[in-house]
Formats: sequence, C-alpha cells, structure tokens
Amino acid sequence: MKIFGFPLSPFVRKVHVVAAEKGIAVETVLANPMAPEPEFLAASPFRKIPALQDGDFTLADSTAIATYLDALQPDPPLLPAAAKARATAIWFEEVADTILTPAGGPIVFNRLVGPKFLGLPGDEDAARAGEVALAPILDYIETAAPAQGWLAGDQFSIGDIAIASVFATLRYVGVGPDAVRHPNTAAWFARVEARPAWQAVLGREAAIFKERVSA
Repeated sequence: MKIFGFPLSPFVRKVHVVAAEKGIAVETVLANPMAPEPEFLAASPFRKIPALQDGDFTLADSTAIATYLDALQPDPPLLPAAAKARATAIWFEEVADTILTPAGGPIVFNRLVGPKFLGLPGDEDAARAGEVALAPILDYIETAAPAQGWLAGDQFSIGDIAIASVFATLRYVGVGPDAVRHPNTAAWFARVEARPAWQAVLGREAAIFKERVSA
C-alpha cells in the first residue's frame, strides 16, 4: 500500500498516523502536486495529497483514505460507535481540515514552505494575518480539550489525530497551543504525542524533513 504526499502536510500525517495506529504497513512516496509523477496522477487526478494506491484501488483525500483504513482494519476503531462521540470526532476532523488548516496555512507557507522548499520570498503580512486568524481557533479548542482522555470522550479518535496533525505542522514555525494560555490543549497534545504510533510517524517525518532542509 502506497501513500503519496509530503509528510509536512497535516493531511498526509493524519493518514500515516491512522495507518500506524492500526498496524497497517504503508510505503511513503514523496509527491509534489505542482510537478506530479504519472503514478501519483493516476491515484489523484486532481492533485490532492495524500493519495493512496492499494493494489488496483486508488483514492485521494485524507478523510476518504482514513475512512478506508478504518474499515479495512476495524481494530482499533477511530470512529466511535456511540452517536454523540462519533459526531464529535468527525466535527474535530472537520475543524482541523477546514478551519484550523486554512488559518495556519499562510504562516507555514510564508515562513517555511515558500522560502525553504520553493525558493519563494515569504509574505510576512500574510503570516501575521494567519496568526490573528489562528488565535480564536486555539482559544476554542482550549474550551473543548479535556483534562483527561480525548476530544470525543474516552476513545482516541480521528478528531484527535486531525487536530494534532495540524499542530505538528504549525510547530515547525514555532506556532501552536501555549502551555500558559492553553494548558488543557497543551496537556492533551502531549498525550497524543506519547502514543507509540504518533512517535513512529513523527520520527520518520523528522528524518525526511532534516534531509530535505539540509539538501
């Protein structure tokens, strides 16, 4: 099973963590949507990352891939069975994908991706605007982060993975939940980071990132 993308993406990281939690072995294939290889395009005709190739089955979009992996290997489930918990898990995945990532994206692009990977000058005004947009979202997550357990209750879920995956990307530019202003969020994120699957994925990611930055 191949996962196309670049680990710095929170969407790609989300899928890798889901696979690791479930013990599903995947091969990471680095893919650039702006200079796509034919194999990647075959799996992702609209150049979305991540993309998946599992034999003759292909799929793009992190939510679709995570859903596929959850059905392929139901244990441990990352979508809770109880109605309220399941809806809450999906809500936080949606917050990560459509609210948190768009707010933080300009910070990451203008302070890291553009200057370090694409040779483009960063727009610091856009990055600062991203910080302004990010602040109330972090404050909201602080109201929802539990003192113990996970965002959707007792069960670790796709919502935890999705939010934490964005935080991991933001950390590359020194942004994220502050332990003083967001103590519940910081403690929750530390619990996510203590999970063996998370550590395995982030360890591989760090090696790739170091290689690319030093190249």
